[in-house]
Amino acid sequence: MHPMTPNLGQNECATLEDAVVLGHLIGDSVLIKRHVIGVGICTSFERYGKKRRWRTIGMMPLSSFLCDFVEQMGAGIAGLATAVALKRVGIKALLLERSDGLRATGAALTLFPNAWRALDALGVSHKLTSLYARPNAAYVTNLETGAIQEVVFAGNNVDGGGAPRSVHRKVLLEALAEELPANSVRFSSKITTTGTITHEGSSIAVVNMEDGSVIKAKVLIGCDGVHSVVASWLGLAAPVHSGRSAVRGLTVFPQGHGLKQEIRQFVGAGRRAGFVPFTDKDIYWFLTCPSPAKGTPGDPEVIQRELIDNYVKDLPEQYLDIVKHADLSTLTWAPLLFRQPWKVAFGNLCKQNITVAGDAMHPMTPDLGQGGCSALEDAVVLGRHIGTSFIQNGGLVPGDMPRVLGNYVEERRWRAVWLITGSYASGWVQQGGSSWAGKFFRDTIFYRFLFRKVASVMQYDCGKLPTVTI
Repeated sequence: MHPMTPNLGQNECATLEDAVVLGHLIGDSVLIKRHVIGVGICTSFERYGKKRRWRTIGMMPLSSFLCDFVEQMGAGIAGLATAVALKRVGIKALLLERSDGLRATGAALTLFPNAWRALDALGVSHKLTSLYARPNAAYVTNLETGAIQEVVFAGNNVDGGGAPRSVHRKVLLEALAEELPANSVRFSSKITTTGTITHEGSSIAVVNMEDGSVIKAKVLIGCDGVHSVVASWLGLAAPVHSGRSAVRGLTVFPQGHGLKQEIRQFVGAGRRAGFVPFTDKDIYWFLTCPSPAKGTPGDPEVIQRELIDNYVKDLPEQYLDIVKHADLSTLTWAPLLFRQPWKVAFGNLCKQNITVAGDAMHPMTPDLGQGGCSALEDAVVLGRHIGTSFIQNGGLVPGDMPRVLGNYVEERRWRAVWLITGSYASGWVQQGGSSWAGKFFRDTIFYRFLFRKVASVMQYDCGKLPTVTI
């Protein structure tokens, strides 16, 4: 009769009420008419329906609308980190993930100081720093001249060092997921549409699922990646192709690789490759290049063979050996997409009580290594703004959410614009072309003078979460 969400805890309670009311009315009919058939019993059913109809109609909307949680689409870095941030300030989040498990595409990623500060605020950095060491140095080799330059990261003596650390993506996701209550993530959740309805003058987010169910929440945060359903609903322009693509992989040497903890990068006309040993056995490596005219292959064996035959055969033997020993299950080759910065600067990043975070807001090329880092920043900033409102009002107030999300967006908008622009420009310069001027600018000006300024974005501090008084 009255399926409802569990937010008022009235499912079974209402069922018990049904039983008593139905028994009472049928019992009256039996005692008066001495039988349970005919007009008497029909009258009893009609009376039962009328008596219960408005009681259950009154309960169902309340059960749906009084869901005091934040709903998130996507359980990647942005989604899990935001859920952890909200938990730290006393708010429950429900994550809807379309995959059947935690997404680990990419095998590994590099986290810069801004990301570690965000992880400190989330209370999980200690889980990772004990596993992964900072590199001792970083070097860039010009493939044409053989010249090697050392890259100095800004702020090497600030907050434990400015050098990055690479981590297994899956380990990062698991470290975040461990902080959440059981059943915080609903896997295999396919979303069809999203939108809002008005209840008592306030906006309520509504998500329609592929299985026909409907979920309502006081806040909806789209953390659903580059091709975001929520970003599309907000009216944000779709990401565009940069013209380049990237191969990423992980190589594991069971007996140890024997390499120094140094970041190595190789640049040449139209290509940029590199590797980072981040444990005694594991090496994360990458290659960026113009996208093949025939498209990027998806089969890992084809990817490896294509690289060895056509892309890396003139690179140092050390790099070639790493590619030859790659763990095929980690190999990906994908086009590099980004949202044009002016679309972020002047686009709708929130509407009423719905917003976006991570790649759903600001997809960017990986040339500054800021995709995952900026997603962690988003999480802390979101948690701070929503958490402050929650603490001040003693709960999530739907009417206050447009203001709260608007403040979040304005804090993140221009930071995102700069990261997208800087990443694209950095990739354009480093991958370069064949002209003498381009090579001179890259080798003499960019790496020696400009890179440190561009890389200062890696020292950003997104702040802390508000303190909850118990």
